[in-house]
Amino acid sequence: MVDPTSDHHEDVDEEEAPNCEVCGDAIANEVTHRVTTWIADDSVQTVHFCSEDCKAEWDES
Repeated sequence: MVDPTSDHHEDVDEEEAPNCEVCGDAIANEVTHRVTTWIADDSVQTVHFCSEDCKAEWDES
């Protein structure tokens, strides 16, 4: 997977791209890419979203 601190919308191969937590689509070269990060059990947890709509859906669950 691509480093979550990198520019995901620049030259990311679909095979290396993260998948949207909600719809499962690969997020390659998308400027709508959103990431949520938090700490749980002393480790960093990260989820990726392909759009604000998918992020909002995850936030509601």
